[in-house]
Amino acid sequence: MGTMKMLKYQRRVGVLESMANPKVSMPDSSQTRTVEKFMKRNWNPVPIPHKTLADAKGQDLDYVIVAHSHLVHSDWTNLYTMLSSLSPFRLKHILLKVQNDHVLSLEFFNWVEIHKPNMLTLDINSIVLHILTKNKKFRSAEFIFRKMLESNSLDFPEKLFDSLLYSYRMCDSSPRIFDSLFKTYAHLRKCRNATDTFCSMKQYGILPTAESCNAYISSLMSLNRPDIAFKFYKEMRRSMVSPNAYTLNMIINALCKLGKLGEAVDLFENMGLTRTVSSYNTLICGHCKQGLFSTAMKLKYGMEKNGLNPSNVTYNTLIHWLCKAGKMNEANKLLSEMKAMKAVGVSPNIITYNTLINGYSLIGDNEKGCQLFMEMSRSGIKADILTYNALILGLCKDGKTRKAAYMVRELDDRKLTPNSSTFSALITGQCVRNNSERAFLLYKSMIKSGCHPNECTFNTLISSFCKNDDFDGAFQVLREMLDRSMVPDQLILLEIQTGLSRNRNENMLVEFRKEMEVRHIKLT
Repeated sequence: MGTMKMLKYQRRVGVLESMANPKVSMPDSSQTRTVEKFMKRNWNPVPIPHKTLADAKGQDLDYVIVAHSHLVHSDWTNLYTMLSSLSPFRLKHILLKVQNDHVLSLEFFNWVEIHKPNMLTLDINSIVLHILTKNKKFRSAEFIFRKMLESNSLDFPEKLFDSLLYSYRMCDSSPRIFDSLFKTYAHLRKCRNATDTFCSMKQYGILPTAESCNAYISSLMSLNRPDIAFKFYKEMRRSMVSPNAYTLNMIINALCKLGKLGEAVDLFENMGLTRTVSSYNTLICGHCKQGLFSTAMKLKYGMEKNGLNPSNVTYNTLIHWLCKAGKMNEANKLLSEMKAMKAVGVSPNIITYNTLINGYSLIGDNEKGCQLFMEMSRSGIKADILTYNALILGLCKDGKTRKAAYMVRELDDRKLTPNSSTFSALITGQCVRNNSERAFLLYKSMIKSGCHPNECTFNTLISSFCKNDDFDGAFQVLREMLDRSMVPDQLILLEIQTGLSRNRNENMLVEFRKEMEVRHIKLT
């Protein structure tokens, strides 16, 4: 490749690289236009270069012939006596002679790795990887790739692609070698390297499989980069890589996360017969997040109309978002529906009940929450710590701390351990009853138990002390909060200032403002 071509290629890769690296900020509008311009260019692949291996002559040739004979006869004892004279050049020739037998090639490679690991250069690894992939032993190849890539050498990825490229024709290899490399990068979440590999593959007229593209999109989604996942999908289509149902489901999910429900619906409608329950569930969740419950329910009915039974995930998704919106009647109707669908494998589970109990606790209907708790027990569904936390929180918000304490004692009988949420709920209960000292003792117990309070717990405690005009206590909690690198919200800071002013505690107010200034916390 000419110097100018290489420079242009590096610039293109650099732009895509910044898109795919989750640690790098998103490109600005001019960079995005550059990427899109590159993606629309005509594809003129470069021929794969050819590199030959010098013939073995003299002593090298004699060594290769004898070692090859021992190898094909599985004479490892005699082969071991020749180990001290093995060189990378001789090893390459031996591997190329047995390349049609991938089992023997891998066995020999592993044997050398045990007895002389320093002999396994990048070129040697490349030859073995070619042998495995052209024989469709992709898992074995990806295992070797993973071991190599986890070495984390700074310039290794670029050298690896070049090594595979220049040994490609020598090994009479398959394009799947590059696909396996791309997929391994994707599985390891090395998105920058995956992008580089994809660009390099396209340069030489090689395209990844839909399965590998799915692995890359899945990694991007797990890193919460739906924006890049969608851009890659568009490039995948432009490159004539046909997506499958799994690809489309992930992209529908990406579009929903980006708030592009219209585009998600368009893609869903174009799926035709490949629509799955998962496709519907993704769209239902996307609409629920936007508060579009009527559309979400229409999708559920559309699923049934098209011969697909809603799953537990379908119902639990709808129930979760309805409870979050306080629409408990609608959520309860879906529970009744689930109970009637046992014949088709759908029935309420621990997630269903926990969601509903938590929903009722949040609106202060503890009676209904307790009824559901008894119902799930009768159905043989064992309550977990989330169930108890939801019930305890509901009771505590209602100031029923004794009943909540009774439920905490039940945890031992159920062999369940209180967690941060349990303590936070109990602290809330004491704060509701204006027992800030008891709440602080619970906080101390929480720390001793190895549980970690969150900002909400600290804010609740500080507010409780302020309401009782106990500013020494409020300051103590505030300092504990700041020492844990948490910053109270402005409403709490305002509550402290207002309380100190109301009580005409000028000295403490000055001290408070000075401490906030020292800690670089702005006061409104």
